[in-house]
Amino acid sequence: MTDHRPGLRPAGAEVRRAVRAALQPLEPGGRILVALSGGPDSLALAAAVAFEAPKRQLAAAAVTVDHGLQPGSAEVAATAAAQARALGLDARVVRVDVGSAGGPEAAARTARYAALAAVAHDLDAAAILTGHTLDDQAETVLLGLARGSGAASLQGMAPRSDLDGIPLLRPLLEVRRTTTRAACAAGGLDPWDDPHNLDPAFARVRVRRTVLPVLEDELGPGVAEALARTAAQLREDAEAFDEMIDETIEDIVEHAEAGISVSAAALAANPAALRHRIIRHVVASEFHQYLSRTQTLEVARLVTDWSGQGPIDLPGCRARRIGGRIEFAAADS
Repeated sequence: MTDHRPGLRPAGAEVRRAVRAALQPLEPGGRILVALSGGPDSLALAAAVAFEAPKRQLAAAAVTVDHGLQPGSAEVAATAAAQARALGLDARVVRVDVGSAGGPEAAARTARYAALAAVAHDLDAAAILTGHTLDDQAETVLLGLARGSGAASLQGMAPRSDLDGIPLLRPLLEVRRTTTRAACAAGGLDPWDDPHNLDPAFARVRVRRTVLPVLEDELGPGVAEALARTAAQLREDAEAFDEMIDETIEDIVEHAEAGISVSAAALAANPAALRHRIIRHVVASEFHQYLSRTQTLEVARLVTDWSGQGPIDLPGCRARRIGGRIEFAAADS
C-alpha cells in the first residue's frame, strides 16, 4: 500500500538522490557494501542503495557488525540483516571482539572498520558506503574544535576516503538525520535506536543532545549546516595546500644518511601555514608520526629563530639544524 503521509516521500527521494550521486562514478558490474547498524541512517541508506544500485548494474550487500557490547546485540544484528534481505540486498553479520585501545568508542570503531574492510576484500567490493549524515559531520567538527587539533580535524569526514585500499563513500553528508528517519517511516522500515546514543558518558552524545541544541537555541537555526559548510571549505583549502606541498617538496627535500633533510632557506621563504604543513608532511611520510602544533612550531623555530639551539626530540624522530638544512633522523640514530 502506498504511503501518502505528507513530508515523508520527499525524504526518501532526497536520500535516493544522494546515493545516486555517490554511485555515479562507479563502474557498472561491480559490488558495493552498505555498513548497516540497523539505525535510521544506515537503514535509510540501505533502502536507497537497494533502489539505486540495480540502475547502475551494481550488486549490493549489507554488512552488520555485531560488537557484542550490549545485551541482545546478536538479535539486533539479525534483525538488521533480515530487513536488508527484505529490501533485496544480500546480507551478512560479522561478530567482532572489541579491545580497549583508545577508549570504547575508538576501539569499537577500529574493530568495525577492520571487519568492513575484510568483508569488502573477501567479496572484491568496489566501495563501502556508510550512513554518516550532516548532523554527524557537525558533531565531528565541534569535537575537533574542542580538541583544538587544528584544521585537519575541523575538515570532518570526507565524502570519499580510503579504507584499506577500498573506497569508503559517505553519500549522506548533506542529508539531515531527521530526513533519514522520515525516509524510514515512509518506507515502512523499523529502525533500531542504539541506547548508547542516549548515554551522556560519550562526548559525541553530549554534543548531539546538549551542545548543538543549545547553539541552535541561542544562535538560531542552521548551525549544523554552517558547521558542515565549514568542514567542506576547509577540505578544499587542504587539497590546495596538498597540491602546493607536492609541487614544493621535490625541490627542497633531500635524503640524508639517517633520514631526510629540508632546505631552511626554502622553508623560510614560504608562508607560515605552508611551512608548518611541510614540516608535518615530512615527519608523517618519513616516520609515520604526527606532530602537535607545539612540536611543529618548535621545529619551525630552527628555521625562523635559529640561535644555535640543539636537537628537538619528536615522536619517532629528532630534528636538528645542520648548516642551511633541517635534518630529520630516526630517534635511535
